[in-house]
Order: sequence, then structure tokens, then C-alpha cells
Amino acid sequence: MGNDGGSIPDRRDLVKSKKKAEQADKANQTRAIWFFCALSKVSIFSSLARTIVSCALGKLYNKDALIEHLIDKTAYGDAEKICGHVRSLKDIKVLKLTPRSPPPPPDSSADVARFVCPLTFKEMNGGQPFVYISTCGCVFSQSGIRTVLGSSPSNGKSATGESPAAEDEQLEVCPQCGSKFSRSSDIFMINPPLEEEERMYAAMELRRSLEPAKKSKKRKAGADVVADEGAAKKKKGSPEGHSLSPAPGLNPKISAASRSLAQSLAEEEAKRKAGMSDAVKSLYRGKNDAPRKETFMTMGTFTRVSFSFVHRISSRH
Repeated sequence: MGNDGGSIPDRRDLVKSKKKAEQADKANQTRAIWFFCALSKVSIFSSLARTIVSCALGKLYNKDALIEHLIDKTAYGDAEKICGHVRSLKDIKVLKLTPRSPPPPPDSSADVARFVCPLTFKEMNGGQPFVYISTCGCVFSQSGIRTVLGSSPSNGKSATGESPAAEDEQLEVCPQCGSKFSRSSDIFMINPPLEEEERMYAAMELRRSLEPAKKSKKRKAGADVVADEGAAKKKKGSPEGHSLSPAPGLNPKISAASRSLAQSLAEEEAKRKAGMSDAVKSLYRGKNDAPRKETFMTMGTFTRVSFSFVHRISSRH
């Protein structure tokens, strides 16, 4: 183009094609959900992870981190999105995991699974779907529990829109601990796909809607009704609407001393009144006397003034 040998640009040099959208690494995503706590993002194989639990959606948590979240809702920023459905420790289940034998060395890679299925000995690393039983917490691979039960587990099927297990349904026995469970409602998949997680969430909401009301609230309401009835009875029995409490018992020595004190005060009052003149007595009114129109300031004023005026006139004459 510039007499430099005839270099000719082609279309790919002039037209830029749209870049392909970046795709997340599926291997890293699988490693994150199977080897790390969904809430604290700490490895479930570390020394801090003393107990591994799971919720009704099959997510894996460190129990200590979940307890910290229940105590302080602001401990983790995205906790409401991750485990907002967990109301208390009753909504989680401690998992009974089977460690692999022999255990991996401490300096091994973090991608090495620490737990296996006790039936098929498949590693719990996300390559195979795993389930847990909500009644006992035992963890198995889906293929292993399917082989034992004879059909595919339903992953809480009774709570996904269908009717709950019938009363005549025969309960299954856990192949590891021997506890009984229902095939239709007690088997939950661990780290399920998005569609299965949505079905499990709908099943959880349905189960919670069918739960009876809390007994503590009923008892508290009943206690309030009884207290109101008792208060109404007290108001009816008392003319002023106040309950009359019985007088407390007095010590005999204190009552005798009070009686003697009252008697001595009464005697002193009688002596004081006996020494009063008629003019002083006229200033006081007894309990049985008729009420007077005069007040204390005007009582006997006209009488005293008129008597002194008459006395002066009579003395002059």
C-alpha cells in the first residue's frame, strides 16, 4: 500500500467480530459448592469446620458459621440471599459423613475428597449426586441408595405439590444406622441443580404452611384470657374496682405498744382540753356540733367587738 511490497489487509484485519461471552469455570464452581461452606466460604475440611450441616435446599454449611449468622444477621453480607430460609437450628441437619479410608495426607491437594459413600465408596466431590436422610443425617450417593431401595429416591417428592405420604406407607430403614424414614419426604439431594433446588424450595414452603401454630403462643393467649377474667371478677367484687388485699398480720408486741401509745396520747389530749377556758373551747367544734357559717378567721369577731364596745360605753357612764 505504500510501495512496501504490496501488503493487502483482509476482512479479519478490518472487521472485529464480537467477543464470546465469558463462561464460568464449571470445575471451580463444583469445587466451591462441595469443598467450601456456602455461608462463610471456609473449607469444610479445615480445622474450623467442626460440624457440617445441611438445610432443606441441600446446601453445605459449617455449623459454627450458621450459628453466628443466627445470632447476628449482619455477620455476613450475603447471608439473606444464601440462607435466609434458615430460621433456627431446627431447619438444619447435622450430616453423618463417612471418611475415606485411608484418609488423604494433610499436605494433599484441596480437590481431594475427604468423604465417600458407605455403600458404593464413591467420592463426595461433585462428580456423583449425593443425598442425605433428614431423619438421621446419613449421607449416601444417589446410585447407592437407589440400589438399596430398589427405585429412584424422590427427594422430598410429597412436598412438591403432591399429597403427603399416606398413613399406610411402609417406612424404609436406613442402611447405615437402622433408623426409619419415608422415601417420599425424607430424602434430600445435596447441592442440587437449579431446577431441583426450586422444587425443593417449593416443597419447603409447603411443609411450613402445613405446620401447626406454635403452642407457646396459644398458652400465652390462654394465660392472658385467664388473667383478664380474674381482673374482671376482682372489679365486680370491689365497689371501687380495686382488689382488696388482706391486711398483713401484726406482731403482738408491736400491737400492744401501739395501743399503749394511743392510750397515753388520748389521756394527754383529755388533760389539755380540761385546762382550756370557755373562750378557747369556743374556737373548736366537736364532731357532733352543727356546722357553723363563720370561718376560722371570722369566728367570734362580732361578739368580741360588740362586747368591748358595750363595756367601754357602760364604763363612761
